[in-house]
Amino acid sequence: MLALERIPDQIGYLVLTEDGAVLTSGGDLENDERVANIITSLITLTSKVDPKAFPLHDPFEKISIKYKDHCYIVCLSNKKIYVVKRKLLSQTTAIVEQQSIIDV
Repeated sequence: MLALERIPDQIGYLVLTEDGAVLTSGGDLENDERVANIITSLITLTSKVDPKAFPLHDPFEKISIKYKDHCYIVCLSNKKIYVVKRKLLSQTTAIVEQQSIIDV
């Protein structure tokens, strides 16, 4: 069992080679070549956007892509790309209504 399967609120994961081939996967991302291609393209794009922000000798540590109800977290380690899709817990917002106080 991979450690990725034990991440809280994880609903899918991918482990990719540097060139984007799927090594292992599970959950919502099982054998998801489309997401693998998008993530690989995103990583390639980071080095082309701004060399000062993304130096070639200093690669990123983590990329987070956040949606309303889920997010993708992308990390590089040991020449592999790790992608985890996590469910985001809904944030409840308290609505406070003011009531007028009338002294009689």
